[in-house]
Amino acid sequence: VSTATLTYDTLRFAEYEDFPETSEPVWILGRKYSIFTEKDEILSDVASRLWFTYRKNFPAIGGTGPTSDTGWGCMLRCGQMIFAQALVCRHLGRDWRWTQRKRQPDSYFSVLNAFIDRKDSYYSIHQIAQMGVGEGKSIGQWYGPNTVAQVLKKLAVFDTWSSLAVHIAMDNTVVMEEIRRLCRTSVPCAGAAAFPADSDRHCNGFPAGAEVTNRPSPWRPLVLLIPLRLGLTDINEAYVETLKHCFMMPQSLGVIGGKPNSAHYFIG
Repeated sequence: VSTATLTYDTLRFAEYEDFPETSEPVWILGRKYSIFTEKDEILSDVASRLWFTYRKNFPAIGGTGPTSDTGWGCMLRCGQMIFAQALVCRHLGRDWRWTQRKRQPDSYFSVLNAFIDRKDSYYSIHQIAQMGVGEGKSIGQWYGPNTVAQVLKKLAVFDTWSSLAVHIAMDNTVVMEEIRRLCRTSVPCAGAAAFPADSDRHCNGFPAGAEVTNRPSPWRPLVLLIPLRLGLTDINEAYVETLKHCFMMPQSLGVIGGKPNSAHYFIG
């Protein structure tokens, strides 16, 4: 399979001279680029996706648990990245770009605050790890992508600032009536007792309910997650072209996948 690879390891030094020159278009989450004329645009788009990776010395999960997710948090971080992309699209739009030395809108910082490594952030490593206990995973245990999806769905209920409807299509089946019913259901901002790990209940830094005042919505934006297994140890080549087409969809948030101690978030 002919591939072109650009990662945050190369972005760190803005080195993409070795990026393969291909006559085929480069697709990044529904945006089409030419490697010959739009290298800067490709770099800007990739650099504008939020990147979460292993960290250490954060507050202990659960008060006495791990202070680092090295070795077990890779899929949790991938789940954070794909969900962060959903929040970026929701609050900033797909065309938003991060620019160095330029003041970003307040909503950008609210999105970041939702993923900070502390117990009172909606999608923090703390919240994901603790909510995973209900999915049969102990804190510090590696997650598969389906477990991450189930946990993020539960956590999204408390994020009324984003007010996302999250649906996980099991058995590779999407039932349209279920989607319509879910997206038309409003979810009020929960109080302190309902939030899984925060005694000082806030909604992304705002007092509970404050940020949704006068913002009624008859339809909630949908995050559709489809768990699939595309091969036993590697991706079956029969699925490659179809998978590549998924990145051409303007609604695409990308793909997460991996195995114990190794996980990836693909955006194009």
